[in-house]
Amino acid sequence: MTASMKIGNLLSTLFGILFIAIGLVNSFWGNDPFFGVFVLFLALLFFPPFTRWLQARIGFAIPAWLRVLLALFIIWAAIGVGELPDKIDLMLADLKR
Repeated sequence: MTASMKIGNLLSTLFGILFIAIGLVNSFWGNDPFFGVFVLFLALLFFPPFTRWLQARIGFAIPAWLRVLLALFIIWAAIGVGELPDKIDLMLADLKR
């Protein structure tokens, strides 16, 4: 495995973890749990073992440019439309009690 592949896998995994966190916050705090579940499912596409499994099952690899667009969409939807900062405030208020 080349150094660029290792860096790509690391970045992809870190974004997957970030999107799982976004999905969990949206699932349990706020007014749209289905959006959170949707983000959780999309987060799977960023983990290298899942993408290898998916490629073996359907014979098609998700290109990197499509994952970048998907990441931008998730970030835009979570911060802009999903009001993620407000939901994080709700989560922190609940955890302080």
